[in-house]
Amino acid sequence: MADVVYRPEIHIERLPGSVRKAHLPAEQAPVIFGTHGAVAEHYGRAPGTYEPHATTLDYVIAAAGG
Repeated sequence: MADVVYRPEIHIERLPGSVRKAHLPAEQAPVIFGTHGAVAEHYGRAPGTYEPHATTLDYVIAAAGG
């Protein structure tokens, strides 16, 4: 088996509600994950009671190239 060549050091902070702050390698500022639109509605978040942020699913889709 080949040697491990990369092991990411990632720290996730849980914030109130559905917000997460991710500290990722090579990024100066943390990345904020949350909910918005239909996803927020699905989880019972009333419009105007939260600051919308991209979901983790949004980032996975973007990382996969669309």
